[in-house]
Amino acid sequence: MNTEPRGTLKALERHFADLRDGDHFGETTRQGKERAFERAILHLESPVRQALGEINATLLLGTGRTEGTGPFRDPSGGLVSSWLLSWPEQRDVGLAPISVIATYGARFHHPHIRGATVGEWPLNVDSDAQALELLPIIRSIAAGDIHNLVFQTGGNWRIIPATARRRVAGVAEHG
Repeated sequence: MNTEPRGTLKALERHFADLRDGDHFGETTRQGKERAFERAILHLESPVRQALGEINATLLLGTGRTEGTGPFRDPSGGLVSSWLLSWPEQRDVGLAPISVIATYGARFHHPHIRGATVGEWPLNVDSDAQALELLPIIRSIAAGDIHNLVFQTGGNWRIIPATARRRVAGVAEHG
């Protein structure tokens, strides 16, 4: 039996250790923690684009476009960086894109990662390997976001190209 914690549990261990120790990757000042956040953003680039690329290829049939922003200051003085996956049907109905958002709020002890419609997850990343550990979480955030965006339209599955244009796993479309 493998007793090694999975990546997401390792991330939570780092999160709780930050809270216990009062630091973030050894940084105790706001300025130092902001530098750590900026490094984390660089490490997240590949896994976030991979997760959004998987959704684009599978559900959006390659019609989507991913744009990255940040880091930039939000109105309260925190830092934000985001990756947004948009596609024609989503834009046509006026919904927000699928979003993976990294935030380091002005009053937060350390950064978090979330979606536009999906809640917070601790962002404790200081290497490419640690960022890759979050790939399942990033996939879940992006998948939760696309689910919630469909829900915001009253269940309009037609905004998902794969569902609107082809059979999924041999099941005929209804509607």
